[in-house]
Parts: sequence; C-alpha cells; structure tokens
Amino acid sequence: MGIRTNILLRVYLAFGLILLFAIAVVFQLGRVQVVQGKKWRSMADSLSVRNMDVEAGRGNIFSVDGSLLATSVPEYELRMDMLAGAIENDKIFYDKVDSLSGKLSGLFADKSARQYARILREARHEKARYFLLKRKVTYQQLKKVRQFPIFNMGKYRGGLIAVQKNKRIMPFQTLAARTIGYKNDNVQNPVGLEGAYAGYINGEKGRRLMQRIAGGIWMPVNDGDYDIAPKEGADIISTIDVNFQDVVQTALEKQMIKSDAHHGTAILMEVTTGEVRAVANFTKVEDGVYKEKFNYAIAGNQDPGSTFKVASYMALLEDNKVDTNTMVNTGVYPIKGHNIKDSHGSIGRVTVKKAFEESSNAAVAYLVNTAYHENQSQFTDHLYDWKLNEKMGLQIPGEAKPVVKNPNNRSWNKNMSLPQMAYGYEMQLTPLKMLSFYNAIANNGKYISPIFVREIRRLGNTVEHFNAKVVNPKICSDVTLSKMKAMLEGVITEGTGKNIINNPVYKVAGKSGTAQVADGNRGYKANRQYQASFCGYFPADKPKYSLIVVINDPKNGYYGAAVSGPVFREIADKVYAADMHINQNQTEHLVGNTSMPDVKQGNVKALKQVYNKLGLKPLYASVNALENGIDTSSGIAFEDTKVKKGSVPNVTGMGLSDALYVMGNAGYKVTARGSGMVKKQSVTGGSIIPRGSKIILELQ
Repeated sequence: MGIRTNILLRVYLAFGLILLFAIAVVFQLGRVQVVQGKKWRSMADSLSVRNMDVEAGRGNIFSVDGSLLATSVPEYELRMDMLAGAIENDKIFYDKVDSLSGKLSGLFADKSARQYARILREARHEKARYFLLKRKVTYQQLKKVRQFPIFNMGKYRGGLIAVQKNKRIMPFQTLAARTIGYKNDNVQNPVGLEGAYAGYINGEKGRRLMQRIAGGIWMPVNDGDYDIAPKEGADIISTIDVNFQDVVQTALEKQMIKSDAHHGTAILMEVTTGEVRAVANFTKVEDGVYKEKFNYAIAGNQDPGSTFKVASYMALLEDNKVDTNTMVNTGVYPIKGHNIKDSHGSIGRVTVKKAFEESSNAAVAYLVNTAYHENQSQFTDHLYDWKLNEKMGLQIPGEAKPVVKNPNNRSWNKNMSLPQMAYGYEMQLTPLKMLSFYNAIANNGKYISPIFVREIRRLGNTVEHFNAKVVNPKICSDVTLSKMKAMLEGVITEGTGKNIINNPVYKVAGKSGTAQVADGNRGYKANRQYQASFCGYFPADKPKYSLIVVINDPKNGYYGAAVSGPVFREIADKVYAADMHINQNQTEHLVGNTSMPDVKQGNVKALKQVYNKLGLKPLYASVNALENGIDTSSGIAFEDTKVKKGSVPNVTGMGLSDALYVMGNAGYKVTARGSGMVKKQSVTGGSIIPRGSKIILELQ
C-alpha cells in the first residue's frame, strides 16, 4: 500500500467518524425535542421559581357621611392539585369524584354534574397540578366548597388551591361614578379619585414565592402563603353626600330626558368650605338613555353666556363706572355693523339692576364697551386678578385650562372682543370655574378652590386633612359685594327666575345663562346649538350651598331659566328640606301662662325634638306645673308614660301606633275603633288581668 493510499484511508476514516458523530448528535437533538420534549419542558418549568409581586387590597372611598362609595371585596380563583396527598391513590379519587362533581354543579350551576366529572377525570389523567376549576368565586361560595368531598380532607391534602384576587365594586353603582373614577392599567391618564389618589389607595405590594409549571402557569408555593404580606391601602374620605348626590343626579337626568339634550352637568358645593357635595355628568348614548361618560363639570370648557354677566357688572361697580340705579337702554346695541340683541326683546330704558335681572345683552355690552373702550385691559385685568384665567388646582385630574383673552392676544378684536366678552362670549370656562366665582360672592368675597377629598385615613387614623385653597381672599369691596348680592336676589324675585326659581320658604340668589355654542372652526352660525345654565346660591340671606346646572344642546327649548331653572329649583328645595343644620332663621314662639300644647301621650323623645325645632319655649311656668310637680321655667313640661309591669297600661291620649306598641309589649291583644287619639279603653289602666286578654280602644 502506497503512502498516498494510506493517507487517503485515514482521511476517509476520520471523515466517516465525524459524520457518524454528527448524525448521532442530530438524532439525539430530535429525540430530546420530539420524543422527550414534554418531559424536559415540564422539568424546566418545575425548576423555575421566583418571588413575584402580590397586589395589596385597595383602600375604600367613603362619602362625607360615612357611606361606602367604592371598596374592594375578595374574589377567588379555584384551582386543584390532582396529585395532592389525600387523593394520590386512584381509588380514593374515583370513589369521591362523582359526589364532588354533583356539589360543584349544584353550587355554581354553570355545568352539569356529568360535565364536571368528565373534566375532573381528564385533569386527573393528565396529572394536572394546578387545574382551573372556577373563576370569580365569592368568599361565601369558597366556604361551602371547602366542605365538599375531597376538599374536606384538609388544607394541603385535599388539593384545593384558592387564589385570592380583589374586585373593585361601587355599592351605590352609578352615583358619582365619574368623580369616584376607576383604576385601569390600560388607561394612562388617571380618572377621578381612584386615579388621583392611587398612591394612597393602592397600598404596598407584597411578595410571594411562585413556581412555573407546565403550560407557563405560575403556581404559588407553600399554599400561597406570603413571603412579604401586602399592606392594604389607605381610605379616602370624600366630600360627596350620597343623599344629595342622588337628588342631583335624579333631577338632572329627568330634565335631560325631557329636553332631549346632548349632555349636561350639575354641581352642588358648600359655600364656606368649598366641599363639593354632589356632581353629576350625563351624556346621551341613545334616545332617553344617559350615562356618565365625561366629566363636563371640570373639563367641559365652553362660553359661559349670561352667567358671566356677574363678573362684568362687578368690574363696572368696582370701578365706579355705573351704579345699580344708572339708566341704560335695552333691546339692541349696534356696533361696527353688528347688532347685539336681547333674546326677549327690548324692555325700554331701565336701571342697571333691572337690566341685570332681565339679562339684557345689549345693556351690558354697551356699558362695558363704553366704560372700557379707551382702556380695554382695565376690564380684562379684573378677570386676571380674580384668577379666572388660571386652573384651580383641583384634587382630581382632568381640569381644563380656562381661556380668557386680553388685548395682547392675536385674536383680540379692538372693536368686538370687549362687548362680546361682556355677556359671556369669546372665552372658555368650565361649569365648576363659574360656580366657584358665584360661591365667592356668597362667601363674602373669599374665592376658594373646590375640594373633593376631606381626609385620608389609615386604620381609622387621619393621615392627611385637606382644606380649600384660597384663590383670592377678597374679589371686590364690601360695597360692590352687597350690590351684587342684591342684584342676584333680584333675578329670582323680579327677573328671569321669578316664575321658576322663587320659593317663599327661603331666599335664592342666582343668574340664568343662555349661550350659543360654537361649532369648532365653523363658528356660531354653522349650527344652532345652545347651552342653558343657571348658577346661584341658597339660602341667600345666610348662604350654605352654591349650585350650577348646565344643559347642552336641549331640543325642547333652550333658555337657561326654562331649561336649567327647574333642575336648580328641585335640587335646592330638596337639599334645603333635608339639611337639618342649614342656617334657617327660627322664630321663637312663646307659650304663655296656659296649659301645655295639645299633644299625644307616650314616648316624648321625638316630641322634644319637634318642640326644639319649632323654637317653642314657655314665657313662664304653665298652669299644670304644680299639678305634675315639674319646674318648667326652662321649657315645656314633659312626662314619659310609666307602665307598671303585670298590669294594663294606661294608653289614653296616645296615638294608635304608640298604644299598640305599649299594649303589645304588655302582652295584650287590641281591637281599635275610630281614628285619632285614644279617648277610652275597655279595661282601666292599672287593672290586673291575664296576658293575652282582648282590650278595646276607642279613638277620636
């Protein structure tokens, strides 16, 4: 054999060995991937263990009266380890699986017992360690499941794995829904209180050891016990009153349906504190159906219309340009080929006060343009001093920035901008911004920013307390303030609100507003859409609440007083009636030297409350004071009815409900005849007769 042949043989042999090795490697890779793939992937998964975050229970949101507006309730995901200790033996599992299936079917009613039995058997066959049984299980359901066959064999041995998740609910459902807001990981911008105070509400995440099993599913190790327990979030005490919120939403929605409007908002605020007691926002989704989809109260920037005339007249009065008895023409104000008209026509030459009360556009445009035409910034400087051009820094996100022009703006028209602004055009203000300005008038000139959150509490202890920020300590002089208050009250007693808002029981101050809505770049003439509003406060003599109602694009009428006025009146009436602490003037009624007022006998606790509310007080002791031995110098004499145990009670003089209550507790059956107070009873009070006896009461 030659040298060349020898070398080639060795090369071929080496190449052949390398080829065989390569083939073996490829074969083994294929075997691992295809034949043994499931085994090795399962093993790889089982070796994947890590600490993972656990969401904390979110804090609650309460109304100002302690009612729950938003809370988290536990919700469970039920899973099952098919190879748990107690059912590792096939006989035990298959003996009990049918009875377990029947129980699960009966509780959840989503599958038949046969279906449950089939899927449990299949999971057993596949040796599933983390099989999903049911999502969205309540705690009460979980308690029952733990008593079912197999699962009742013990926490670790029965194979039941309950993974807790927190579900956010709103007990009052749609009440103040947009103000409460929501947390959504897919929404970048925060919404409402849930979003603005997420840092407090969310709490602190915990840590839990998790193991990845087949299918990429992460299963808690150690039956889900925490390595680091999550810390629950803090509670938010909002300023919302659920009863007033219900009143506001109901009244607004009713009028929205009646007027077939596109959207609207109503806001109720406490004057001295700036706390928002109720806020409703509705958008039309279909005929007769309205939902809260957008927060128009804080983000709905539009021309305010005639409600802005308050600011115009305040500037005029403050600069001594006019007085309330200054005479002015109404009807039409021609300027540079454009006529500014009154919607209801001319009422002749009247005082400034009357022009305001009747909401004359021509009058206010003439007055402002005449007074400030030579120095137009003097007017807009007032608006800037009152911070009408600035955000208020609200506690919830989404506040729109006001648009208030001045002569330095490129869009300023030296002939038209000033008179147009005088009656609420060429500017953009939110309803809450406008309400806050009226609230400043009611608050004796102190302009404060509204607040939606009063406190943050953790474990019942106050973490942070909020007070309204003062935007402007005094928006005008006391003289101007008193004149503006009189003019606002005049709107209700003599002007546009006379037949709709005026209530003889309490005083209201306010102003109606009607504004044509611009259609983007197409302007005001492109479509005839209007915004009707009414803004004011009550009781006018001692203001406690300020209120604004804005309804956009109503189809059945569009004047502010006619469309928004009834909503204002309904809300104000119900709030005034419901607030027992409102600043009402109480007239003291003196009771002279005579007998006590005619009242029914019985428990007098409620009677005392009525007397106190009515202001009843004796001038001096009543004539029956000596008879009952009670000194009445500090008030009307009261006596509780005394009932001797074992004897028939004396119910003469009581109302029927009290008499039935007393007789029933004493063990006697009652038959009543007539109506009114008990004048006579068949068995005299104090008599001893068997319990269960029948007693006839005659009422008159």
